[in-house]
Amino acid sequence: MKTVLLLILLLNVTTIFAQPAVSLDDCYTWARENYPNLKQVEIWQEITSLKMENIQTNYLPQVMLNGQATYQSDVTKVDISMPGISIPSVSNDQYKAYAELKQSIWDGGITAASAKMEEAVLQSTLCQVEVELYKLNEQVSQAFFTALAMDKQKEVLAAQKKVLLEKLKAVQSGVENQMLEKTSVLVLEAEILNLEQNELQLEAGKRTAIQMLSILTGITIDKSTELKYNTTQINAQSQLSRPELELFEAQKTTLEKQNDLLTKSRNPKIFGFGQAGYGRPGLNMLNENFDAYYVVGLGVSWNAFDWKKTSRQKQVLRLQSEMISKQEETFNQNISLLLAQQNEQIGKLEELLKTDSRMVTLRTEIAQSSASKLENETITTTDYIQDVQAETIAKLNAELHRIQLNEAKEKYNLIKGKGVQ
Repeated sequence: MKTVLLLILLLNVTTIFAQPAVSLDDCYTWARENYPNLKQVEIWQEITSLKMENIQTNYLPQVMLNGQATYQSDVTKVDISMPGISIPSVSNDQYKAYAELKQSIWDGGITAASAKMEEAVLQSTLCQVEVELYKLNEQVSQAFFTALAMDKQKEVLAAQKKVLLEKLKAVQSGVENQMLEKTSVLVLEAEILNLEQNELQLEAGKRTAIQMLSILTGITIDKSTELKYNTTQINAQSQLSRPELELFEAQKTTLEKQNDLLTKSRNPKIFGFGQAGYGRPGLNMLNENFDAYYVVGLGVSWNAFDWKKTSRQKQVLRLQSEMISKQEETFNQNISLLLAQQNEQIGKLEELLKTDSRMVTLRTEIAQSSASKLENETITTTDYIQDVQAETIAKLNAELHRIQLNEAKEKYNLIKGKGVQ
């Protein structure tokens, strides 16, 4: 019964302290969510919403309240005297309070064009944020694979250290039996210490990489966290899907909407207007009493000639669009160069891995043979250590090349455009 309870307790403790493995895609997602500038998306959307509400007010009537009191040095007079007829005079002091109303009937399409332009500006801004977010992926990938490489190399060193510790016991026994010299023990202890120093360096490198991952992702990741990477293949035939390409298109669309707005601004505008007020005089200038009045009507306005100002503004937009096209061409060219370089790197690492397997096998056999020779005292401990070091280097290179190949493939996919949301 006690044994069963102990097993249950151990299982519970293992469950509590076991941490789930962290994948590279998890880190991409967390880094995106943790990026401060991501909050700009909501802010820009709110800004655009407020601007759109202001634009829509163009369809609402405009009401102005006015008032004035004036004194005129002269007024209209009728200097004709007619028997039996009294012609009233106009007062020099005049007063008026009135409300003016103006309602757009057709604004030439400016309001609709302005709304579309604001939508295009928002889309361009959001694309710019996506470009910034995508750049995070390279930092995350580099930190992830650095930590992974340090971890794998440390495993190799730990395995080699275990072999040397076992060999140290055998050599110590030989020294005690006066079959081997004491320097053999010292040589092995020095090499074990050298491995421990290398382990410390790898541990420090991993801590640095893990700290970078924690800062980028906003997630607590420690040295005990397992890093998991599923090997992926590159697709050289797929199309580019970089956020920069969407940004270029969004910028061009914004310029098109600005051009459309300029076109609409040249259209005539039709509006209704009205004025209602109370004053002296009213509309009847010969009535000296305060009186109410109103005026309603339709109006048309059209800037028939703007001295080619709009034409020049459109030309500026066309030139800006050409600049964006050239930037896009340059970007595509640079991406092609990076992909070619990365493809060569992948090919080189694949070839190295093929030789690594054979190299590890050979070095392991040599080290095992040296171990037997050491036991038979046909070689020195120094010779044995050299063979063990060569085996360790071969294994470290194999692990490093394997990690580098995965990193190179991941980098290729990131250059091509990997959808990480």
